Amino acid sequence: MPVTISEDITGVASINGGQLGGRNYIINGAMLISQRGTSFAAVAHGEYTLDRWTANDTGAGVFTISQDTDVPNETYENSLKVDCTTADASIAAGDIYAIQQYIEGLNSIPFAMGTSGAVTVTLSFWVKSTKTGTFCVALKNADASRGYVSQYTVSDTNTWERKTITIPLDQTGTWLRTNGKGLAVMFTLACGSTRQASSADTWEAGNVSATSSQVNALDSTANNFLITGVQLEEGSTATDFEHRTFGDELALCQRYVRVYGGTGANEYISIGAASGTTTANFVIPTISMRATPTLTVSAVANWQVGNASSIACTAISLTNSSPHSINLDVTVASGLTSGHGLYMRAASTTAARLTLSAEL
Repeated sequence: MPVTISEDITGVASINGGQLGGRNYIINGAMLISQRGTSFAAVAHGEYTLDRWTANDTGAGVFTISQDTDVPNETYENSLKVDCTTADASIAAGDIYAIQQYIEGLNSIPFAMGTSGAVTVTLSFWVKSTKTGTFCVALKNADASRGYVSQYTVSDTNTWERKTITIPLDQTGTWLRTNGKGLAVMFTLACGSTRQASSADTWEAGNVSATSSQVNALDSTANNFLITGVQLEEGSTATDFEHRTFGDELALCQRYVRVYGGTGANEYISIGAASGTTTANFVIPTISMRATPTLTVSAVANWQVGNASSIACTAISLTNSSPHSINLDVTVASGLTSGHGLYMRAASTTAARLTLSAEL
C-alpha cells in the first residue's frame, strides 16, 4: 500500500539518524582528496593544493600547505594545514594571504545571487591555530567587484574549535551562472589595508578580504593554521557535516582535475595504437570535466608506451580533446610499428605525473 508523507520536512537534517545528502556546496571540505600530492612547499599565488583549494599569497611571506592527519574528532581523517616558513611581520597595503575555494556558477544557481530572491547560507568549519584572535572569512563574486567579510574568533591556541557563520547572500552585483567562477569562499590569514572591508557583515563593492581586526597569522614561522569540515549550506542553521562517500567526493573533484601516475608503481592509464614509427595516439576514459583541460606532464621520459617491451616517451601532448574526451599524442625516439596496439603507463617512479586540469 503506498504511503503518503504530508509533513513539511523543511529544516530536517536527518531521517532516522541518517543525514540528508546534497546540502554542502563545498567540495572536499573534509580534505580527504589530494590528487596532486600531500605537501606543497613555498606555495605560489593561485596554486591549487589539496583538491579544490587554492592559495592566495602575494606578499614576502612564504607558507607550506599540506594534507595533515591532525583532526578535531574521529569522524574526520584529514585537515588542510598552513605552515608559515618565511614570516611577513608587516603586511603591505595590497597584500593578502589566504586559502579559498571557488564554487562553480552552475552549482551556485540555487543561491539566486544578484536577485531579490538571494538566499541565506550558513558556513561551518573546524579550525585550529597557534595564533589566537580575530580571523575573517570573505565571500566574493567572479571579478571580486562584490564582497562580504565576516569575523570569527580563535579563542585558544592549538585547540580545535567549530565555527558557524550565517550570511545573507548578495541581492545586487553580477554573479555567474555558468561553468565559470560563481562564488569564492576565502579564509583569510593576513590582509593589507587596501583589501580591508569598511565594516563586517555587509555586502560592499570592491575586492575585500578581511577587516582591520584580522590577525597576522604570517608574523612568525612558529605559526600554523588547520581547517577541516568546511560546509556551506542554504539556511540559517549549521547542520552536521555532510560526509560523502570517498568515491563520490573524488568524482566531484575530478570534474576539475585528474592526476595519473605518481604512485611509484607501473600505472597503466590507456590503450592506443601507433600511428608511425615514432608516434602514437591514446584516448583516456574520463568523466565529464568542467571544460577542456590543459595538460601538464612531469618527467616525460618516465612515461612509456609499448606491447612486448616498453619505450620511453619523448613528448606527450593533448590533441582534439573536449571536456568529455581526452586524446593524447605521444612521441618516442623510435621502435614503433604503425597500426600496432600499445599500452601507455607511468614507470615505477613517483616523479611520473600527468595532470589534466579544468580548474576555475
